[in-house]
Amino acid sequence: MSVADAGPQLPAVVVGDGPVTIEQILALADGDARVRVTARAEVRARIERGARLLAERLADGGTVYGVTTGFGDSCETDVPRESIAALPYNLMRFHGCGTGRIFNEQEAAAVLAVRLAALAGGWSGVRLVVLERLCDLINHRVLPQIPAEGSVGASGDLTPLSYVVAALVGERECTYRGEVMDAAAALAAAGVEPLELRPKDSLALMNGTSVMTALGCLAYARARRLARFAAAITAVASDVTRGNPAHFDDRIFAAKAHPGQRACARWIRDDLEYDRREGENGQRLQDRYSIRCAPHVIGVLLDALPQARALLETELNGANDNPLIDPETGDVLHGGNFYGGHACFVLDGLKTAVANVADLLDRQLALVCNVNTNHGLPANLVARTGPDRAAHHGFKAMQITASALAAEALKLCMPASVFSRSTECHNQDKVSMGTIAARDCLRILDLSETVAAVCALAMVQGVDIRAGERCHRRSQALREAVRARVPVNDGDRRMDHDIHAVLELLRSGRLPIGEIDFG
Repeated sequence: MSVADAGPQLPAVVVGDGPVTIEQILALADGDARVRVTARAEVRARIERGARLLAERLADGGTVYGVTTGFGDSCETDVPRESIAALPYNLMRFHGCGTGRIFNEQEAAAVLAVRLAALAGGWSGVRLVVLERLCDLINHRVLPQIPAEGSVGASGDLTPLSYVVAALVGERECTYRGEVMDAAAALAAAGVEPLELRPKDSLALMNGTSVMTALGCLAYARARRLARFAAAITAVASDVTRGNPAHFDDRIFAAKAHPGQRACARWIRDDLEYDRREGENGQRLQDRYSIRCAPHVIGVLLDALPQARALLETELNGANDNPLIDPETGDVLHGGNFYGGHACFVLDGLKTAVANVADLLDRQLALVCNVNTNHGLPANLVARTGPDRAAHHGFKAMQITASALAAEALKLCMPASVFSRSTECHNQDKVSMGTIAARDCLRILDLSETVAAVCALAMVQGVDIRAGERCHRRSQALREAVRARVPVNDGDRRMDHDIHAVLELLRSGRLPIGEIDFG
């Protein structure tokens, strides 16, 4: 996939010009790019050839799973020729049983973009118009209302992806210009023609891993940002607890050279403006583990990211439906590329690495709030002065909140893949649970980002109490950014709005956490 200029407003992502990247999926998910199918004749011809060869096979009376047969365990049931045209509509309709929260617009757009990428290889036997209609939905932001629950991750994300098919044909609900409306009305308002389904269209659109992969792309980007934020917070924690910056000397990390661990130490070292000629200059010879070993904890997440990228980008660029149609020969290949095991493995791993970062930050918060470990700061970071000081409690409850959130994140770390269930008349007797892993990962990121926001507020409070003394570049930058939105806590008051303000700064990219130059 390449990026070309689409005019003065948005760049265009061109499908079919090469592999898709996570960053391109994110740009489409956020509405920061438009998408179109390549103009390259050989790619367009390959896509159309697969659809034509399938049509010829059907015209000759050939048998194709899900096209001339029932679905799943009903594969041995032949469908009369006069009923074949109804089959793709029936597949979409009987899978309209999703439950739970509705994916937001970013998530829904990511799902569309990932499904589009999977079809671009020409293995799915769908016409070019199917890809072009997906482009229309993305570009006009006609986004299906997709319930989050109901997929076992093999045979693909059947139930949630049925809501994509429904949007294409004008059934169920979509958002358009921020308003939830009937899908047919949304298509009409956007000037998009409803798609008339051909025999394999629903199966090609639904029988794949695009929901778990799309959510995985979003999780990857958030985990990467969280790792840098945690390193920045660690630098401030070291400053305000009068830590020993020599713990981040590159020689330590060169001696056990995990790349992510070493990069994290470099970030913290740079944030602290460390000069090794200064030697050991902290309050303790060795800081407690949550400071000293922060690169070793955060580094696990950083070192997981390159593998996550490789597996997710292979998944989103791969043909992952069934059956596949060889676009050169027309052979029908019945297999199991819809199995989401790789995506599940990535997301089960990421969620554990992310939750450990939340746990690390919760421990740093405990250090900075405790007079026995914070080297001269007041208990609970109470900044109140005057005769009523004893009546105020600072960050006491904030620590409780962070502990609760960290505990919940850790609780969700059980691998989803080990909960495979046999379902659908024992046809789907081993399934990936990849979409559950993806939802768990996003929830853990929600919790962990919030722990980080609480911890950042506490560290900035520490910088204020220290009056900035011996506080370095990252401490000063974060303090200035936070204080532009959140005042010093100089007396007991509600702080939920403070947490939300820091989260909004983080998620909008306006918090100075430092460059993310890894993974």
